[in-house]
Amino acid sequence: MMEFAALTYGLLASVILSAAQRNRKLARPHPPLLLYVGYLLCGVSTGIALVLAYMALTLLTGG
Repeated sequence: MMEFAALTYGLLASVILSAAQRNRKLARPHPPLLLYVGYLLCGVSTGIALVLAYMALTLLTGG
């Protein structure tokens, strides 16, 4: 299950970033769905980073 989630996340991030780069190169505004999914990916990445940092600190302190 974790492999599927990682593959989906990576594929979605790749598509969103390439679409944003193409829109910027063509000087076009981003569609709202692109912005929403981009912010969702940013939030998910931040949340995962915080959870992993908390787990690492917990394991280091022996708590």
